[in-house]
This record gives sequence, C-alpha cells and structure tokens, in this order.
Amino acid sequence: MLTLKATGLLDVDAGKIVRPGVLHIDGDRIVGVGEGTAVTDEVIDLGDSILLPGLMDMEVNLLMGGRGENPGLSQVQDDPPTRVLRAVGNARRTLRAGFTTVRNLGLFVKTGGYLLDVALAKAIDAGWIEGPRVVPAGHAITPTGGHLDPTMFAAFMPGVLELTVEEGIANGVDEIRKAVRYQIKHGAQLIKVCCSGGVMSLTGEAGAQHYSDEELRVIVDEAHRRGLRVAAHTHGAEAVKHAVACGIDCIEHGFLMDDEAIAMLVENDRFLVTTRRLAEAMDVSKAPAELQAKAAEMFPKARTSIKAAYEAGVKIAVGTDAPAIPHGRNADELVTLVEWGMPPAAVLRAATVTAAELINAADRGRLAEGLLADVIAVPGDPLADITVTRNVNFVMKGGKVYVNKN
Repeated sequence: MLTLKATGLLDVDAGKIVRPGVLHIDGDRIVGVGEGTAVTDEVIDLGDSILLPGLMDMEVNLLMGGRGENPGLSQVQDDPPTRVLRAVGNARRTLRAGFTTVRNLGLFVKTGGYLLDVALAKAIDAGWIEGPRVVPAGHAITPTGGHLDPTMFAAFMPGVLELTVEEGIANGVDEIRKAVRYQIKHGAQLIKVCCSGGVMSLTGEAGAQHYSDEELRVIVDEAHRRGLRVAAHTHGAEAVKHAVACGIDCIEHGFLMDDEAIAMLVENDRFLVTTRRLAEAMDVSKAPAELQAKAAEMFPKARTSIKAAYEAGVKIAVGTDAPAIPHGRNADELVTLVEWGMPPAAVLRAATVTAAELINAADRGRLAEGLLADVIAVPGDPLADITVTRNVNFVMKGGKVYVNKN
C-alpha cells in the first residue's frame, strides 16, 4: 500500500480544502482518505502541495497539433502513421499537465477509415505509451461542406482530400446511419457531429445549422440505441436549440447561445463543454479576412455566454479544443473560466465530477475511497489561486506515478 501526504486535498463536492491531505492507494484504487492506522509500504510526502483529482478535458484532438506540424499543410502532408506518432507526444504532454482523462472529440482527417484515436487509446491502456485515459469518438460526422469537412479549411478544389462516408462525410439518413454504425463498430465510445458552422473554416456563418433536424435525429437514434452519447460542435443559438430538441447530449462551444438556448440546456439536463480559452489565445492574424471577421464577432460573445450559462445552472464540463490552444496548456482553460466569472470551485467541478458524469464514469472525478487513483498535486490552494493548476508537480494515474517534482 502507498500513502500520499500533502498539506491538504480538495473536496470537490464541498468546494473546500481538507487539511492535511492523506490518501491511501492500493493498486489502481484509493482505499482510504485521511489519517489513520493503515499499514503502508511506501509514503510519498508532497510537502506543501494540495492534492486534486486528476483533471479532465472533454474536447481535445491528440492526433492534430503538436511539435513538427505545419497546420497549413498537414491535411495533405501527414499520413496516418505520422499523426499517431505525433499523438504520442501530445498525449504525454497532456498527462504530465495533470489531465488524466480526455475525450478525443472527432477525427476530421484522411485516415483510410482507421480510427486512430481508438488505436491511441488502446496503446495507452496497454501501457505502451504514456497518456491520459482516452474516450474516443472516431471520425466526426459532418455533411459535405460542413465545418468539419477538412476541404473547407483551405478551400481545396474538387477532388482534393475527399473523405469517405466511413471517414465521417455523410449526407442524408442512409449515409449518416452507415457512418455512425461504422464508428461504433470500430470502437468509438461516443459520436461527434458537426451541427453548425465554425470560425476557422470557409463554411459561411458560424451559427448556421448544417444538418437538418431529420438528420440530427438519425444520429441520436443510432448512438442512443447503442448506449452512446452524442456531442455536437454548435455555435449558433438556433442550432443549439435544434440540437437539444433532437436529443443531442452535449453542446461543444455554444459561443452564440442566447437565453432561450441556455434555458433549453437546463430544462433538458444537457451538457455544455467550454472551450473558452481559444477565444483569447487563438492566433487568427494570418487567417483569411473572412475568418478574422467571424472571430472578431464571435470571440467576445464567448465571454458573456459562458457566464450566463453558469448562472442559469447549465451542467458545464471543461474542454479546450486543443490544439486550438497547445497540448499541455490545458489548464489555461481553467484560468480563463475563472477570469470570466466562474468561481474556482465551480471550474474545478467542471474539470472533474461534471466531466466524469458526461462520460458516464463513476470511478473517477473525486478523491474518495473506491475510486481510481488518478491524483495530481499543485503548489498552492487552487480555490484561492486557480493559476496553480498550470504548475502541476505530481501526477498519478491508476496508482502509477508519472510526475513527481517534489
């Protein structure tokens, strides 16, 4: 048995620091919390640090971004092996930043039909490489010319980088059913759909709804019958309302939500994933004028909509959209949410227990007996200074130590 000792630990539900912080670990589980007479083989003393549950990021794409990528050319230069190898570094950086669980939310690259995020998750679970627990979505389901159709990011001519139905480009109910079933068959644990336009693609207005209600209902039907949730890239208020009405479980971004859309999220018990840091940190200076104009309109609204959603009682989970912000800088999202008006305790719940609820994972998100020993430590009280989450000095996942800077 292993014992972790620190000056305190975060009680996520109560929103307070319990002092001292003592956890007893046996194998991959927490078997005791607090001081006691447990027989311990080893003690790790983390001094003045505060223990937290492993943080969770509900929107990343580990197969994109990272060292060595040329974003302007990667869609036509990077073959699937290159993407997977780059993901190894991205996964390691994410884990070492204190994020022990992530959702890889939708491939939109040429893979030949392979679900690269499923393969990455398997390699991490097998212990071949370091990384967070990955909940893979496979390929994002998007219509031809939708925001997640990769040909839309650089306005490729016809015939360049055309993706197949298996790779997520699906139009009409029959193709959509096939695309969703293909992802499920090959290991997707949730389904990602492109419900509206976005900022960094040449798809027209960011808030415009891309799939019809009939098509959205088919996606939800296929996923829900197999026990999977559906996450939707959605910005516009009307698109959010239609997504919720059609049964979508989780809205990604939602920058342009209005009060009615927010009320629908609350009334229907749906989730919102934040991705607000990119509104401050994404460099659009080299983007086409059309995209810069969209960013100038949307990004300021991201601040007001997230505060309104929090105040209305929306179930909020933290997501970064990395590499929209760099892999390994995931904690910047927490800092931004606090700067924009959410209390630190609420932000930490969004990155732990609410995220765990979103992925139906009852075995993590708290420092409690019987749960997975996913534990991190930070050099100070995150309820007083959320920026300490940028400086994680200890990372344990499943009882194994990956970082110990003490």
